[in-house]
Amino acid sequence: MAETEDTKPAKTRYSDEELEEFREIIEMKLKKARKNLELLNEAVANSAEDVSDTSPTFKQLDDSMEVRSKEENARQAARQQKFIKDLEAALIRIENKTYGICKVTGKLIPKERLRIVPHTTMSVEAKRGQGRK
Repeated sequence: MAETEDTKPAKTRYSDEELEEFREIIEMKLKKARKNLELLNEAVANSAEDVSDTSPTFKQLDDSMEVRSKEENARQAARQQKFIKDLEAALIRIENKTYGICKVTGKLIPKERLRIVPHTTMSVEAKRGQGRK
């Protein structure tokens, strides 16, 4: 009996060629993310220009804005570090050939989703179901 589209067993993992495509996407995003993290860390480390010769009121406002800016840069740097960690974990899943399998349903996550969010571990349906709990 010939296998038809309906009787063909469901695909349980992506092929090595497909995994290589995803690896390239992830490595590109990882390179960009590391560069962004470097820039954010530099922004956090750098202090504002010296305004000691200006009025005390302006200096106070400037100091307040500098602190707020550093806090925001630190928050963005933390998010960027998490993103990098998630991308690195995705590379490990590629090595283990478990990449693209939803951790909730066990089914393959659609390629379109993985191309947009390559570090995801859940399908859209599983993610939506998480919000209902």
